[in-house]
Amino acid sequence: MTNGTEELMLTTPTDREIALTRVFDAPREQVFDALTRPDLLVRWHGPRGWSLAVCEVDPRPRGAYRFVWRRGADGAEMAMRGVYRDIARPERLVHTERFDRPWYPGEAVITTGLAETGGKTTLTATLRYESRAARDLVLGSRMEDGAAEAYDKLAELLR
Repeated sequence: MTNGTEELMLTTPTDREIALTRVFDAPREQVFDALTRPDLLVRWHGPRGWSLAVCEVDPRPRGAYRFVWRRGADGAEMAMRGVYRDIARPERLVHTERFDRPWYPGEAVITTGLAETGGKTTLTATLRYESRAARDLVLGSRMEDGAAEAYDKLAELLR
């Protein structure tokens, strides 16, 4: 999916995974901070038209997080939580994801890798679902559009 001058690439490395890749014009330490600091997360995390109304983050192994997004148009809410499994600053984050009102079965494990070359950071988030059916439900949703919008907001913040 192309948005403006930036591009989000979506691939399916296995029958249970979705990989999202995006290049940001910023050092990976800045990108890592934007993924783990509540004061930065509230400025970009979520698609346009949604705000991060609750952002509780404890970015350490076995630390928990909770996000609640609120849509400005009608006040609808969507919430999720998870636990950080591994953190290697500034190159990798591994955490679980489970929605309060699940729209796919089970939980996902997200591994986010950050690789820097020439001051630009390639972010690759690999989402691993409990089943192919769960992955396919996510692929059939508008997740890619929402992720692209959120990453566009992140790119704006990093400028």
